[in-house]
Amino acid sequence: MPVDIQFYNTIHAQLVAKHVQLVAVSKTKPQEDIVSLYELGQRNFGENYVQELVDKAAALPADIHWHFIGHLQSNKVKYIAPFVYLIHGVDSEKLLAEINKQAIKQNRMIACLLQVHIATEETKFGFDAASLEEFINSKRLLNYSNVVVKGLMGMASFSNDATLIDQEFTTLKKLYDKTATALNHVHFDTLSMGMSSDYEHAIAKGSNMVRIGSLLFGARN
Repeated sequence: MPVDIQFYNTIHAQLVAKHVQLVAVSKTKPQEDIVSLYELGQRNFGENYVQELVDKAAALPADIHWHFIGHLQSNKVKYIAPFVYLIHGVDSEKLLAEINKQAIKQNRMIACLLQVHIATEETKFGFDAASLEEFINSKRLLNYSNVVVKGLMGMASFSNDATLIDQEFTTLKKLYDKTATALNHVHFDTLSMGMSSDYEHAIAKGSNMVRIGSLLFGARN
């Protein structure tokens, strides 16, 4: 299926008006699909397989902002550390430490989002409210000199229950506001929640970054 350019133009205009950043989720999609959106001005693309991301980054324009949006294993960080723009799914302090280690080796700062588990499914990764608060209040974040925690990320339950989804997004927004107050630094400015199925709910509850794939590129290959 070709890229839905009409939908892209429509949603891009809507999101710009609401000051929400669009990450086009291009995982499993061919390079020509990414180029189609790139030529329309899109620069933020999301991938969740390390090798696929490495291959695409090597082949596509250097000014693309590559977001790693999947579950990242510590032993794979080194492959994306030289170029990744933002790592969305930092679901443990152990992973944050490895990202910092690889960032030091690359002599660069790596931007991250801490992933918070807000869904009912057990399969979702992330900090819970208590472990997030403990980590932030402990000041251990200061130990990681080469990471910049830009905000929080979370995924709602895979459900048709709009009330449940809204509750989960509301919970994450409250945690985001509380964490922003505790950290009190200018870089903490990103709340990434909302995908193709629920991005409108997420924006209504305060998201300023959404990850949209199937509505742009069609079903996953």
